[in-house]
Amino acid sequence: MPADLAVIGLGHHGLPLAQAATAAGIGTVGYDTDPRSVAELAAGRSPVDGSLTAPEIRRMLSGGFRPTADPAALGRVRTAVLCAPTPPGPDHALDLTGVADAARALAARLRPHTTVVLESPVPPGTTEGLLRELLEAGSGLRAGRDFHLAYSPGRLDPGSRTHGFAGTPKVIGGLTPACTEAAAAFYGRLTDKVVRARGPREAETVKLLETNFRHVNIALVNEMAVLCHELGVDLWDVIRCAETKPFGFQAFRPGPGVGGHGVPVDTVGTHRPLRLVELAGQVNERMPQYVVQRAATLLNEHGKSARGARILLLGITYKPDLPDRQGSPADEIARRLMDLGATVSYHDPHVPDWRVRELPVPRADSLYEAAAHADLTILLQHHRTYDLQGLAVKAQLLLDTRGATPGGAAHRL
Repeated sequence: MPADLAVIGLGHHGLPLAQAATAAGIGTVGYDTDPRSVAELAAGRSPVDGSLTAPEIRRMLSGGFRPTADPAALGRVRTAVLCAPTPPGPDHALDLTGVADAARALAARLRPHTTVVLESPVPPGTTEGLLRELLEAGSGLRAGRDFHLAYSPGRLDPGSRTHGFAGTPKVIGGLTPACTEAAAAFYGRLTDKVVRARGPREAETVKLLETNFRHVNIALVNEMAVLCHELGVDLWDVIRCAETKPFGFQAFRPGPGVGGHGVPVDTVGTHRPLRLVELAGQVNERMPQYVVQRAATLLNEHGKSARGARILLLGITYKPDLPDRQGSPADEIARRLMDLGATVSYHDPHVPDWRVRELPVPRADSLYEAAAHADLTILLQHHRTYDLQGLAVKAQLLLDTRGATPGGAAHRL
């Protein structure tokens, strides 16, 4: 049966879009090259990254959503949105292989008057460069004349109860004004507000700015955390006071590292590097090492060595109350602690199994018992289920990297 929309790439980004479209009554097919992932979704099971729950997937299926690994389904839609992953490559540049593969699969079946939108994070110029070339070469159609082409940066706050799809404005930048309006007409069915950019390059750069803004500001507070610890200043109290300023300030908080799917981009093709972003990346990448350094110092101050110490890590996901571990600093922290000779275990209500260096990490069943038994407990992620007041009482030593424990109850980052 024909569908109105094809979402290409059923990852953490594509699935929420498909969910919003299905809920809006838009006939939606989801295409992915991973048959196992497609089979899991078709069976109503939650994806590994936990971007949607199993009940949410089942509601989508009952609403008409069809996941498939058959590219033939792409030739029967009015709108196609590419949500392929673009992970950082060895040179830290975004890997566009997934976007190129998705474009080729769509191009072979592209029909006139289709609206094609790219949502994957990409360097400015990708939509009217690589994507346009692949679609035109594979279809024999011309963008802006035979089909509409646009870019819209993905804006998701996974797990948020405040910022849903409908309430988050969508930025649209089309190859032509008609392309922009075609994409705006589609997204107008899903969101309360559509913002029109001057073109695809401007829309692509919106994503670049938004992602780098987050990383640069987290780097600033991470550096402040190190400085304030050396000065004996309570950074968390500083932030509490600073965020009362009604203008010119937005509160960010430090942590053990920056996780998530949005990676900072400090260089764009052959253009000049963004030096501030490059430096921010270096600062944030040092945080796992700093956490381990603080842990070793704490143990030493209490007459213990990191070698042979029992260390419990709490919360190993990148964001609270979600199972997604993309970019989580927990893996590096665990590896560094193991290199010091520590015995590492973990507790996370959202992660039943965890492997580091291909070896299983012991999972604590009873949180309080594990904390009482451990020489040091490190809070890496503050899940809602954690009673930090009770935990602070039970733990021999508690290092809080999130500033979530009551004042004086733990050692804070």
